[in-house]
Amino acid sequence: MSTLSLPAQIPSEAIQITKKRAAKLTLWPLVAATFFMVSGGTYGTEAIISGAGYGRGILVLLFLPVLWCLPTAFMIGELSSALPHEGGYYAWVRRGLGNFWGFQEAWLSLAASIFDMAIYPTLFVFYLKQMSPWFGEGNHGVLAGLFVVVSCAALNLAGIRVVGITSLWLFFLLSLPFGLIVVLTPMKLGAFAGEPHAASTSASVGLLGAVLVAMWNYMGWDNASTIAQEVERPQRTYPKAMIAAVILVSLTYVLPFLAVYFTGTPASAFAEDGSWAAIAGQLGGKLMGFEWLRFMVTIGGMMSAFGMFNALVMSYSRLPLAMAKDGMMPKVFGKVTPKNETPWVAIVVLASCWALCLGLGFKRLVTLDIMLYGAALMLEFVTLVVLRVREPELKREFRVPGGMAGAITCGIFPLGLLVLSLVESDRETILGMNGLLFGMIIAVAGFALYYPTRKLQARFASAASPRSAVGD
Repeated sequence: MSTLSLPAQIPSEAIQITKKRAAKLTLWPLVAATFFMVSGGTYGTEAIISGAGYGRGILVLLFLPVLWCLPTAFMIGELSSALPHEGGYYAWVRRGLGNFWGFQEAWLSLAASIFDMAIYPTLFVFYLKQMSPWFGEGNHGVLAGLFVVVSCAALNLAGIRVVGITSLWLFFLLSLPFGLIVVLTPMKLGAFAGEPHAASTSASVGLLGAVLVAMWNYMGWDNASTIAQEVERPQRTYPKAMIAAVILVSLTYVLPFLAVYFTGTPASAFAEDGSWAAIAGQLGGKLMGFEWLRFMVTIGGMMSAFGMFNALVMSYSRLPLAMAKDGMMPKVFGKVTPKNETPWVAIVVLASCWALCLGLGFKRLVTLDIMLYGAALMLEFVTLVVLRVREPELKREFRVPGGMAGAITCGIFPLGLLVLSLVESDRETILGMNGLLFGMIIAVAGFALYYPTRKLQARFASAASPRSAVGD
């Protein structure tokens, strides 16, 4: 098993960087793609207000960017500017902590993706049912979810540039209805007076559950790192994109909730997922008998879920590609399309796995996602400190503020929030099993799966130059 004694420079050299790709993401398409990898707009936030009430819910949304997002964005800004490799966080951990922990980082991220990626087709169906209740009957919703999976896989096969530009346009389109909600607020002050502060007594989550949902809505910053070789000037572009995306995501959450609060809409109005559509219909009223704003929010909700899934397919599919190049997965996962070098095998295999989880409930998906993602995130924070110690001379276009103390302490608040997720997961039941135990089994499975890859690694090392051979 590899440990901290592994030579730091070897793993990054094993990551092969072939030819430059013609179509690369620039700053704003990367910001848009990051926005969808993390957020996708205000949709999916209903449980935060219904579970915590307006006062505590808005405080959660204001403090999490400081305690959860900024430390993560700072860490990603430093590591992605220093090591802009294909595979992103997997490549960082492999360089800093060695093969074993690099494999665990990739395993935890891909395992989390199985649950994470099933959430977005679920949200797509939530909003689709607002337009047509027919999709709530039988297996119609599952078929609609499969449509999202297949369509996004097809878009990703068309190339990274297509995904980036699609994300940029989807951002403007889905933000429009919430911009209208904010603009309409002065004309609707107190119009729906009730008890806006109180949490809903029928909410499916409490305060802790609301924090977990908010964490989920604010997580995924490192996903953009896996496409570093396909980003224009990544050393400078990533730090700017991370900070811009943190601000953008925070505003898209807080401003609409503040606007609706001032109209007097009670927190209980957010008791169900997809409630934004009904609230928008109330605010916008009817135009010639048609609830025009409700329709716009519903369409926007579908675009949000589609956009998030689409951007994350791009991110996750680069992990098997980088691992195959390093000899840590079968080389078939390294196959790319000849025209745009898209990892088509990885996309097809991962999309098939994601489709299998479409029937799981939203709350269970969120809990498992945070547990597994959080474990992977902690490995990245450890890597940040280890590389500061081992490779102080490594060129870093951006550094976490505060020197070594800043690098060490920036992971403290995210760690505390992840402990909360473990407490909550202990109350969940998944497949008849305690949720915490289920998550731990998935995490530990990565230890067992690592050892069969050693033959692949040995074969890769013997085929590569001597400097690429890596010891365990």
